[in-house]
Amino acid sequence: MPVYYTRFMTVLCEMVLAGDDEGLSHLHMQTGEGRKMFEIGPDWVRNDDFFADVRRQVEEHIAGKRTCFDVKLNPQGSDFQKRVWTQLLRIPYGETRSYKDVALALGNEKASRAVGAANAKNPIPLIVPCHRVISADGSLAGFAYGTGIKQRLLEIEQAD
Repeated sequence: MPVYYTRFMTVLCEMVLAGDDEGLSHLHMQTGEGRKMFEIGPDWVRNDDFFADVRRQVEEHIAGKRTCFDVKLNPQGSDFQKRVWTQLLRIPYGETRSYKDVALALGNEKASRAVGAANAKNPIPLIVPCHRVISADGSLAGFAYGTGIKQRLLEIEQAD
């Protein structure tokens, strides 16, 4: 099964989407900040049409016109990472949770650091809203794509 990808510019940055018939596996934000590296696989096939609906939903979200996504997801990760990412999907639009809040929701109040590590490995940010997780003191903490874009994403969601 081929892996498809597309790339497109938004008002925030260039975005790259990748996935296959099983679902979206990657959303990468080319912010020029942060520490997240991403390479398009040598055997991946560019297919803009395959991602037309996902692109539209991303652009609507960034414009403040979409509060939830309807996208088939297929992130790859450990069982714990997938549990964290599933929990992130439960954070309501326009709200934030602390790393400890997410750990508690998973049933392990001492897993805050592990939640942070899973957040950093989230392959589908924005749609799986790791930007909604902040420090217990209310600071933004880290973000694999830079805290500047994390702040902008939170501002978009809180403007409604």
